[in-house]
Amino acid sequence: MATVKLTDLVLRDAHQSLFATRMLTSDMLPIAEKLDQVGYWALEAWGGATFDSAIRFLNEDPWERLKKLKAALPRTKIMMLLRGQNLLGYRHYADDVVARFVETAAKDGVDVFRIFDALNDPRNFKAATDAAKKTGKHIQAAISYATTPFHTIEKYVELAKEYAAVGADSLCIKDMSGLLKPYEGYDLVKALKKAVDIPIEIHSHATTGMSVATLVKCAEAGADILDTVISSLAMGTSHSPTETMVEIFKGTPYDTGLDIKLLLEIAAYFREVRKHYKQFESSFLGADTRILVSQVPGGMLSNLEGQLKEQGASDKIDEVLKEIAVVQKDFGYPPLVTPSSQIVGTQAVFNVLFGRYNKLTGESIDLLAGKYGACPAPKNPEAVKKALETLKLEKEITHRPADDIPQEYEKLAGETKKILGSDQVSVEDVLTYAMFPKVAPDFFKKRSQGPVQFTAEAAPAAPVPAPSPSNQPAKYVVNVNGADYTVVVSPAGSGPAVTTVAAAPASSPAPAATPAPAVAAPSGAGTVILSPVAGTIIRYGVNEGTQVSSGTTVIIIESMKMELEIKATTAGKVHFLVPTGTQVASQQPVAEVQ
Repeated sequence: MATVKLTDLVLRDAHQSLFATRMLTSDMLPIAEKLDQVGYWALEAWGGATFDSAIRFLNEDPWERLKKLKAALPRTKIMMLLRGQNLLGYRHYADDVVARFVETAAKDGVDVFRIFDALNDPRNFKAATDAAKKTGKHIQAAISYATTPFHTIEKYVELAKEYAAVGADSLCIKDMSGLLKPYEGYDLVKALKKAVDIPIEIHSHATTGMSVATLVKCAEAGADILDTVISSLAMGTSHSPTETMVEIFKGTPYDTGLDIKLLLEIAAYFREVRKHYKQFESSFLGADTRILVSQVPGGMLSNLEGQLKEQGASDKIDEVLKEIAVVQKDFGYPPLVTPSSQIVGTQAVFNVLFGRYNKLTGESIDLLAGKYGACPAPKNPEAVKKALETLKLEKEITHRPADDIPQEYEKLAGETKKILGSDQVSVEDVLTYAMFPKVAPDFFKKRSQGPVQFTAEAAPAAPVPAPSPSNQPAKYVVNVNGADYTVVVSPAGSGPAVTTVAAAPASSPAPAATPAPAVAAPSGAGTVILSPVAGTIIRYGVNEGTQVSSGTTVIIIESMKMELEIKATTAGKVHFLVPTGTQVASQQPVAEVQ
């Protein structure tokens, strides 16, 4: 009798979708024995945003999590989500880093590599797939699902054939927005089963309310494996409930054979665990049918709302949703999945705030120029022209982007040794630094303190620092339900009165008062340059005192996870008013040209 297998995403995508990827390893291990008894095809437990969140917010070593889970789940395959040449970061890495990462992940516990590329560019799979082959682990190629004029069943079949030809052991349809409709899913699976002779897995978020019906129809069409989540962490922006699917298929040709009583015990455990993370819960728990029209992933939607609030533009969400459709088309219809979703979404915000493509993020420039790979459709030529002019390129890149990246592992290893002050460093630490070079150094310093702890009780607010000069923003750390938020209160007339600019790890009681950053006031003798958005000054474009001309990039700011150049508006010598690493408010003076 034919059966359908299930992969449970409770240890990765469930908490990434519902409470900002904050689940601690200590809340996973006590239930691991029962999870291991279920008989899942696999448990997705690593990759995606878990690596970033572990070092940025939880003070946990993600490699140690992987090793502990592998030891606790001896009978069940551990799956990770890997972004092809991007691995787990927001840029392409050299092939030697990709190879080291895959080799190390396999050694430490990954059994199934679910590899995808945001643009569905097969060339961006090559290095990761080649590396995974050498480990002997299962390679699952994931196709990012989208509904655009250029994403057709014929195109998906073509991709499936390419991935099967390069050695994929199974195929996944990755429906990150819940856009795969039941009958369209049936037709897609039927076409894929005719084209390739490898198992097909369906990954469909519950965001639009269609996922349960979609999984049923895909199973009827011949899908071999379905992604589900234990009921207490299911639905909303997460996935269909495991127990629901087990009961739907019980006694049919698609019977999973899983023990509902054991699953209910696991659900009860995670129902209690979920209470630990209430402060991170999204307010969205139902079905968001706006996505059926906007096609914006649920996680991206909540992200955009927060980002607009940060910029003092909460009232512009509907404009941004409309603009996203324009940007996606102009950028060549990339599927909206990490990192393309963030690139398109942030550019849409900047278009609404500053006019269409008047301010291009660094990542938008790279995407338009072909540095992320080939997009499914032609791009807006005017937008491409702006990007190429910025990069001083004559034409778009048409070769595999990673071919332009020289081997970089040894260089990264040397930098990691300097940071740790040691001649001997682990491969894992080098790769952690490679993924998140801005976050890793601070994590290395704090790692020995151990993971954070979350409670439902509110902690007292941090002591208030001494007031800043009247013409400068004042910064405060406020603790809400265990999460520390840095709040910038801008002076009158300089922009939004209050801007929450960052959330810090809730790893300990609120820190003692620290002096305000060494921010200088404009002298009044030059032209002041204002930050167009709230964000963090990550580096200067020129040295202090450099003679610049109008249009010269003087500061690079990170805002909404993307980089934006701030340019001089006149000629003269540049004088910086804020140091790198400073969080600034929108319209805050950051430099002046004299």
